[in-house]
This record gives sequence, structure tokens and C-alpha cells, in this order.
Amino acid sequence: MSDVTLFGFPHSSFVHIVQLVLAHKEAPHTFYDLEPDMGSPKHLALHPFDRVPILQHGDFVLYETSAIVAYLEELFPTPSLQPDTPQGRARMHQWISAVNSYYYPYMIYHVGHERNVFPRLGIPSDEKVVAHALPKIEVGLQVVERQLSHGQGFLLGGEVTLADYYLLPSTYSFGRTPEGKTMYPRFPVVQAWRERMEALPAVQRLRQATADLPPIEHARKWAASHRPKY
Repeated sequence: MSDVTLFGFPHSSFVHIVQLVLAHKEAPHTFYDLEPDMGSPKHLALHPFDRVPILQHGDFVLYETSAIVAYLEELFPTPSLQPDTPQGRARMHQWISAVNSYYYPYMIYHVGHERNVFPRLGIPSDEKVVAHALPKIEVGLQVVERQLSHGQGFLLGGEVTLADYYLLPSTYSFGRTPEGKTMYPRFPVVQAWRERMEALPAVQRLRQATADLPPIEHARKWAASHRPKY
């Protein structure tokens, strides 16, 4: 199965989700850096909505992170990253959907871009975008804190699942911002989960691979095309 290729750019949080799953499963694959090709016909032929990641397995090409990780779970079934009951798997998919809808948009699309991405390109932060997101992030962290307060270690019990790997990149990005550094101490159970996740071998390998990355050059256009307006 070495003909698995992951396409994306190294900073992408959704690419990180797939990389974490591949690393956890020790699945052989190749990473193709699309940074120079973002938005080009070559990229759009793989993903018509101008996003990443994309997975290619032989002649099969798949985009959308939730679809990709579900496919990888079938392609590399051990070690499993999903609960063994229908209810557990439903909860896992609920968390994946929640990350897509409530965590990523505010932690990364709003605050992460304004604090971690645009300033490195010389683009001033839009404080209205940050201010709009913070109350919504606080609600999201309250939900995670309650879920983790059951004391089992991870979102769905005593073992890491796709739900944890799906949430981690958003919480990591927010943790690099001044607002995250201020807000996280109010959520000690979330903090303990973040430390537990960072100790996992798959996460440590990702951190090593993504240390000292240059700015996201193609993000210059995001200030016009991606930035929320308030």
C-alpha cells in the first residue's frame, strides 16, 4: 500500500489531521507539498473547491478530511481509531462534525489566521474578527471540558480515537495565540488532554516534521478571499 500519496501544504490543520492518522497507523505514504501549486489547474484537478488535503491511492483520488480518515480507517484497520459500538462511532462522528462547524472556524479561520498567519506576511490583524470568535471558542472549550471531565483520558474513553486527532490541530493553533494562552488556564481538564495528546508518538513526529516552517505564501490572498467581515 505504498502507493498512498497525501497532497497538501505543510501548515494546513486539516492536512495535519490526516498526517496524525497515518502516523498513528504507521501507514506507508508519500507527502506531496502543494504550496507552490495552490489554486493552480494542477491543484484544482485534484480538489475542485481549492482546498486540501487530497488523498490518492493508486487511481483513486479523494478529498474532504472526514472522508479521507474514514477511508484510511478501512484501508489500515489496525490499530483502530474508532470505538467498537455504534453509539461510540456516532459520538465520534458528532465530534468530527463539531470540529468542522464550531472549533476550526473560530480557532483557526478567525483567530489563527489573524494571529499566526497574516502577521508573518506583514498583514495587520483584524481585531473585529478575533473579538467575534472568542465567545464562541469559550463555549466550545466548555463543551470539551465537560466531556473530558468523565476522567477517561480522551474524548470518547480510555483510548485515542479519530475524534481526538480531529480536534487537536484546532486547539493547538489556538494555543499558539495570546488569546489561547490567556483562555486555556481556565480549562484545566482540556489542558491535561492537550498534554496527553502531545505525548503521543504520532503527535511528536508531526511536531518534528512541522517545526520552523516558513510563512504560508499563498495565504496572502486569504485576506481578501477568506477573511470574515464584521
